[in-house]
Amino acid sequence: MADVLYTNVRIFDGGGEAPFTGDVLVQGNRISRVVKTSYGQRSPPVLGAQVIDGAGAFLMPGMVEAHTHFSWNDQPSLDAIQRMPPEEHILWCAEVARKYLDMGWTSCVGAAAAKPRLDVVTRNAINDGTIVGPRYLAASQEITLPGGLGDTTSPHLPQHEFAFGAIVSGAEEMRRCVRMFAKYGVDSIKINLSGESITGMPSEMSQFTEEEITVCVQEAKAWGKRVAAHARSTWAIKQCVKQGIEVIYHASFSDEEALDMLEAKKLEHFVAPGLAWLINTSYHASQWGLTPEVTKKMGYHRELEAAIDSMKAMRKRGIRIMPGGDYGFAWTPHGTNAKDLEYFVKYVGMSTMEALLSATAWGGPMMKLGKQLGYIREGCLADILLIDGDPLADITVLQDKSRILSVMKDGEFHRAPPVGHGRPVRSGASATVTRWAAA
Repeated sequence: MADVLYTNVRIFDGGGEAPFTGDVLVQGNRISRVVKTSYGQRSPPVLGAQVIDGAGAFLMPGMVEAHTHFSWNDQPSLDAIQRMPPEEHILWCAEVARKYLDMGWTSCVGAAAAKPRLDVVTRNAINDGTIVGPRYLAASQEITLPGGLGDTTSPHLPQHEFAFGAIVSGAEEMRRCVRMFAKYGVDSIKINLSGESITGMPSEMSQFTEEEITVCVQEAKAWGKRVAAHARSTWAIKQCVKQGIEVIYHASFSDEEALDMLEAKKLEHFVAPGLAWLINTSYHASQWGLTPEVTKKMGYHRELEAAIDSMKAMRKRGIRIMPGGDYGFAWTPHGTNAKDLEYFVKYVGMSTMEALLSATAWGGPMMKLGKQLGYIREGCLADILLIDGDPLADITVLQDKSRILSVMKDGEFHRAPPVGHGRPVRSGASATVTRWAAA
């Protein structure tokens, strides 16, 4: 692993301050030096280091996606996702993993797998170098109950072979299910606490008894596993706080009590609302029969309004709102995930700075790595993006793969910067990047 020295870059370090011009040295898989300079000035060369002259390009931490479903196969239904044969399905996951890294997501949190071990196998293959992908935390299938969200079984077919979710009924079945996923080696247990309107179970409807939820959380924690919840309803949000469920997905229908509860324990929870799902399902899924008239009747327009209000209130209270959620359906395809940052600015009222922080500095704790990840600082893990343009001026540049000049994960280039010729030049927001080996 060669040392890499980035020079003449504008550094967004994840601390919330304005970017500064400087140099960054990567040695091994860590950032070993960050130096402020003036443009055109270079810090002392490092023997044998590869030098990347960014010519004023934007340097930032790799992004963290908090709610990924690598096994969702860009199809319009749960059945179409789950019934993909397992051989093709794992190859799909491998391709999606690469796509996320291509787009600057150097860390991802699995939020549920379509089959019991897809996430675990994908994570392990990334870790041992068999496939290319981001740092990954593997999830279980969604745990649901008979007739609940994720129960796609038919009366005439074997339940265990054709279920999108893991179906349990009662505390002891819940205990057995959590233990099974712990045996498989997941990092987190996913439980569906509320409905989903597109499946026929309203989003405001809640699933499971408190006893079943308590057993899920207690058993998961006994095995050292995190718990995440599909929690759209008000009751489900409150259960997450009450039961100590760390990751809350959606959180659309909050009331003052739920907001007060979350604020009191805001450092113990992460919220990933999945606004892209609500926006695109409501207004951009007509091709699949989900016209705005249909989705309004389903309740999605009302939920979108409620979710925006909830996220605005949570933002004001300092609750951590993370990007990601339900990419991998036909109308929310993988690779478009950076739309979340645009939606945070457009709908939630975040500044572009806050949106960038939600995808970087706040991602370290989400990945269970604290402040080792999400910063351009000495001692931090070297997950680094070089961007053509300024996301603080235009957050949408992160949606364009051609503007992501390079992607480094763990001190190694997944995509190295382009090689220019001669002296680096700048033209508007673009930069020609020159790299060479130091003498």
